[in-house]
Order: sequence, then structure tokens, then C-alpha cells
Amino acid sequence: MTTPIDLYYWPTPNGWKISIALEEMDLPYKLHLINIGAGDQFAPDFLKIAPNNRMPAIVDPDGPDGAPISIFESGAILQYLAQKTGQFGGETPREKIAVTEWLMWQMGGLGPMAGQAHHFLKYAPAMEPPNDLPYAKDRYRNETARLYGVLDRRLAENEYVAGDFYSIADMSIWGWASLWEGQQQTLEDKPHFARWLDQVSARKGVIKGRALAAEKRSNLQSDKKSHDLLFKKKP
Repeated sequence: MTTPIDLYYWPTPNGWKISIALEEMDLPYKLHLINIGAGDQFAPDFLKIAPNNRMPAIVDPDGPDGAPISIFESGAILQYLAQKTGQFGGETPREKIAVTEWLMWQMGGLGPMAGQAHHFLKYAPAMEPPNDLPYAKDRYRNETARLYGVLDRRLAENEYVAGDFYSIADMSIWGWASLWEGQQQTLEDKPHFARWLDQVSARKGVIKGRALAAEKRSNLQSDKKSHDLLFKKKP
């Protein structure tokens, strides 16, 4: 039996990427909750695994040379797990390139832009003192809309983002895309995006991965104690 992978996680879009992948790949794992609202991400033991003080991270006791390996950054973890299992990374060289393209699109584009949209639309106005910045709200809401337009056009031609096969690229995008309402987006003009969102949301691995520690997910708008930890300068 495969030795369980240690998953360092909190129920956020980036955390969901890895819980979903582990469920989809049928890999056993041991859960370690990293409460980002309480500052667990700054604990010295966690920083040895994830020096950028961000979750998710994993430790695989069965690394590629038989020794344990720790990995941080969700995109790197997804690529590692796809390579380890031979699943969801594409079969042909062209498919593998397409998966990498759309994974990088999420990591460099959708994730950061949707994250900033959430921050300026929801969290910044709730801070003390409030930071209600119309330019920032428009900037990130509009850029997120542009990216969802790119996604919709891609999905008009393909069942999934990398082609006609489900992959780690879909896993990486789904968590952020599922929160489109909080980013003040619309689906009426993006029918292919809406179709894909429903299709991926119905997968058993996605349902189980999204449900992991779901009861721990809090409303950061009202959780004032977490604002200093999450939004103000750290070493």
C-alpha cells in the first residue's frame, strides 16, 4: 500500500487544487490543517516545508528517489502528482504541452487576478480603516472578466481546458472559477464556461476535495483578527 502523503492545507481555492487532485488520483493522504487566519503558515516547522509561508504544501514519503520530498506551490504539486501517478497530465507530447500552458495560465493569470478581485471587492472595504478603492475594484474585476472570456472561448472548442480530456489544468482553474459570484462576474455571456463549471463540479473527486474541512472555512470579511495576519506586511 502507498504510504500516505502529508497534505498541509486550508479550505481555499489553492488548497482545493491539491485535495481534489489527491481524491481524483485515489492517493492516500494525511491532513494537516494550516489555519491561515491564525498564522499557522508562519510556524517554523511549516516554513521548512513551504518557505514562502503559503499553503498548500505536501510531503511525499515515497519521493522520486525513494526518499521523502517536500513540495510547495500548488502548480508544482499538481505537476509532481501527475508525474508520480501518470494521471491527468496528458498522454501525448502535445497534450502535455497544453496542460502546462493552461496550468501556467491559471498560476500566472487567473489565480492572482481573481485573488486581487476578492481582496479589493470584499476584504479591503471591511478592513479597519476601510479601503474602498474604486480603481482597484474595477481593475481586478475587469481583468478577471477578460480571463473568463479567454476561458469561455477555449471551452467553446474543447470539452476541457487542455483538450477533450480532464487534467490538472482543470483542477487548478476550478476552485477560483467556482467563486465567480464573489468576483462580481456573470455567466450569462459565457455559456461554455458555465457548462464546464457544472461538469467539473459534478465529479466525485471534486466534490470530496472541495468538502475537505469545509466547516473550517470562515468569512474573512467579518474575521477582523485575521486581517493583520493576512493583509499586512510580514517578514
